[in-house]
Amino acid sequence: MASDDQSLVVFQTRVRQMILQFQQLKKENEELYSMVDKSEQTIKELREELKKKNSEYDSLKMARMIGISDGDIETTKNRLSKLIRDVNKCIAVLTDQK
Repeated sequence: MASDDQSLVVFQTRVRQMILQFQQLKKENEELYSMVDKSEQTIKELREELKKKNSEYDSLKMARMIGISDGDIETTKNRLSKLIRDVNKCIAVLTDQK
């Protein structure tokens, strides 16, 4: 009978240890799920911020393209005209050499 009582005490001790370990693991699991939820929320916020920044960048880029002043256009036209004159002079010189 003593060995049965001792076995029962050992069994009860093991069950209590398993219950305590289960509770500890359950608490740890809840903490991990909480961390995952928080990380997912942070990722969602960062993605939204990135999307907003990309949109702002595209708007800025478009504004810079549209915002070319008349002076820039005139300068570009003058450069192109000079290049065309230089090419025409080269063609004329090459034509005269033949």
